[in-house]
Amino acid sequence: MTEIDVATLSGWIRDKRDFDLIDTLPPGAFEKGHLPGAYNIRSDDILTRAPEEFPDKSREVVVYCASPNCKRAGLSAARLVDLGYQHVFEFTGGKRAWRDAGLSLVGSEHPDGD
Repeated sequence: MTEIDVATLSGWIRDKRDFDLIDTLPPGAFEKGHLPGAYNIRSDDILTRAPEEFPDKSREVVVYCASPNCKRAGLSAARLVDLGYQHVFEFTGGKRAWRDAGLSLVGSEHPDGD
């Protein structure tokens, strides 16, 4: 597992890099706002849903949650590695760092709501 920052992740999205982006927050938080192109798999469900929804374990996968203090992304990244995913990245800043960098969330009702 490798940590990445907002500049790296925003560059990957801008350049249309081929990777899977997973928001590890509960569905309600995802609906309030998520990063462009993100899928929602709650950290508690990652062990069962990831292999079904993302069967290619050689693809790059990026996980994130709400903020640097949120533990869901790190937990999900560790679980993905345990499942055999080979290229797992944790966007440690989460939605807070994304917004703080002036970037928009998809579906966000309030610019600073998680």
